[in-house]
Amino acid sequence: MTAVEQVRRRGRSPHKRAAVLDAAQALFLADGYERTSVDAIAARADVSKRTVYDHFGDKERIYSAVVDRVTEKLLAAVRAAVEEELPEGRDLRAGLLAFARRVATATFPSSDYVLFRKLSNVGPAKRRVPGSVRNASKELFVRRMASFAEAGAITTDNPWRAAEHFIALTFLLALDTLDPTEQGAWDEVDEILVDGVDTFLRAYT
Repeated sequence: MTAVEQVRRRGRSPHKRAAVLDAAQALFLADGYERTSVDAIAARADVSKRTVYDHFGDKERIYSAVVDRVTEKLLAAVRAAVEEELPEGRDLRAGLLAFARRVATATFPSSDYVLFRKLSNVGPAKRRVPGSVRNASKELFVRRMASFAEAGAITTDNPWRAAEHFIALTFLLALDTLDPTEQGAWDEVDEILVDGVDTFLRAYT
């Protein structure tokens, strides 16, 4: 590590990092990714532009850090649902439906999940980044899909695509069609989840 890098690393305070992330999140949501500049983020965080670059490098990395910070709070719920509702040997339909219901119940009402959806919609083109926090929840589910395929429970040579189809038929369809916070919406959400699971199984079994 060079002397310059050591100076920069010593200047990376957790307080300033958090201030930059808070400022960036607010600006991305209010103005969108493209219209938000590093200058604006630095001004809102009350730090220098150099400080922003020292912590994150560029705007795309700032955006990724903002999304990762929100995603980390949701990962535990998805991990528990995968491990407890989709164990080996469980009836596939019952397990997938229990998984879908548990994830929906745990995440749909969450302000963190709302933030994640909004940030995903305003950010740069989505890219699959293996190992990133942003994809960690999906990767857990993809691995379980792969185990189902290996056991012959579903038929696919592309577990990632199978996982995406399941998510689209259940969670995304429910969120794009309904507002889970409205009174009586959860009955309709559950109908969509049931239909989505059955449609997925017809396609993959």
